[in-house]
Amino acid sequence: MMIEQLKGEYPIEVICEVIGYSRSRYYYQSRADKPSAEAVLKDAIINVAGRYPTYGYRRMTKQLQREGWNVNHKRISRLMRELGLLAKKRVRRKRTTNSVHGYKRYPNLVKQLVVVRPEQVWVADITYIRLKEEFVYLAVLMDVFTRSIRGWHLDRTMEKSLTITALEKAFERYVPEIHHSDQGVQYAANDYVRMLEDKAIEISMAGVGKAYENGYAERLMRTIKEEEVDLSEYRNFNEVYERIEAFLEEVYMKKRIHSSLSYLTPSEFEAKWREEQ
Repeated sequence: MMIEQLKGEYPIEVICEVIGYSRSRYYYQSRADKPSAEAVLKDAIINVAGRYPTYGYRRMTKQLQREGWNVNHKRISRLMRELGLLAKKRVRRKRTTNSVHGYKRYPNLVKQLVVVRPEQVWVADITYIRLKEEFVYLAVLMDVFTRSIRGWHLDRTMEKSLTITALEKAFERYVPEIHHSDQGVQYAANDYVRMLEDKAIEISMAGVGKAYENGYAERLMRTIKEEEVDLSEYRNFNEVYERIEAFLEEVYMKKRIHSSLSYLTPSEFEAKWREEQ
């Protein structure tokens, strides 16, 4: 349209008068061409859902508010339902736990425990990532109180070096009071247990076949799968390592909000807690 080409150089009134075009007609069409406020909000919801696919309507609302939107959860719930972004079915996943071994078993010390400070309880778990021609394995340790990642390691095997390297990385900055995991052989093995005992860390384990007793770690792994792994096609080991590193250390720690942390990121929540102390 000629008006659009010329309006950067001349006033709209002058252009309309010269070409004999009604100003009211131009302004009406300009308004009609603009997307509605609801359409713009839907685009914003889709944008957030693309970054954080597992967000429900409450976390979606909080994230949009953080980004400057004046919205409430009822409106967001309605729009997410219209967009088909609610009630996604979860996929059952292959287990990586081998609890058939002769190592010592430890009781669950955290079942009724109220966690009130950082480094009171760490949880640990392993998951697999499928590449085109191989599987690789990810071990992660998380602080329960802050939901912060304390250590992680990616390897091509589930040998003991996988979990030991993740633990060594975690010990570079912090030491927990309690280490909680499933009864997988990697966590019960002598070398791993010795590392914990050397630092006077209490050892806690979920019961065999009771994955829910390691629920914090299970949910963390599900988040990693749903928000990074399932959305990616990694070409090789180096690429998956770089992407997992970016997700854990930048997205998860510094951008992804948690309802259990008053809708703060782990980094924000931990910094706020330590400042208040």
